[in-house]
Amino acid sequence: MTIFGFELKRNRISLIIWCAVIASMIAISILLFPLMEKTMTEMTELLANMGGLSAAYGMDQLSIGDYLNYYAMECSEILGLGGGLFAALTAIAALSKEEREHTAEFLLTHPVSRTRVVTEKLLAVLLQVVLLNAAVAAVTVICTIVIGQHPDAAKLALVLLAYFLLHIEIACVSFCISAFTKGRGVGIGIGLVLLAYFLNIIANITDKAKALRWITPFAYTDSTYIIKNTAVDMRYLAIGVAVSVICVIAAYLKYNKKDIT
Repeated sequence: MTIFGFELKRNRISLIIWCAVIASMIAISILLFPLMEKTMTEMTELLANMGGLSAAYGMDQLSIGDYLNYYAMECSEILGLGGGLFAALTAIAALSKEEREHTAEFLLTHPVSRTRVVTEKLLAVLLQVVLLNAAVAAVTVICTIVIGQHPDAAKLALVLLAYFLLHIEIACVSFCISAFTKGRGVGIGIGLVLLAYFLNIIANITDKAKALRWITPFAYTDSTYIIKNTAVDMRYLAIGVAVSVICVIAAYLKYNKKDIT
């Protein structure tokens, strides 16, 4: 697993920085809740009647004065965008950087198959996503205990799980793109996440755009649905799993036949 270890070592600083930034932002949001709880409770009715803005973030259905709802609407936005960007940027450079940095010749002259190269790089990307989400989950649990809150553990776990699966899907799609590109792909990675995020917001604002939920992975991270049903919407999750599998297969097929320059 030489390539796997090298990838982790090469990306360790980036992983540490992303973990520290996202986890600290979530920690600050959680620790602020006791100071804002009374105000949030008093503002619930006002926030629920802000039209499209309320619908976009689920404030028309959940009371933000409740800790679990507060976490789902505030902290999960940080986790969704921050974690999504990390997954996209890490995965989209995994294969393409070998050509960009002119190290492909050195790597592929060694007695390792292209299939092994793809496998170890994919495993390295997925492990980094796992570590980021583990750090966030640990910080969430610790800070929740510190402020003395006792949310429904199953619902909180499902919210975290939904975002973890979101990051995995974004990583798989970006990894596939990496097999087809030779450049940095930073813009593609950022654009992919932001487009998916805003498509979900548009779908939440108006019923006329509900169909957009079928093409954005943020659909199954809908905290309102998760909290009300204590479950992830399997319709959208099934599509996400299928997309992830197809993208990984496509990455293998493309890289094994790719003309490396």
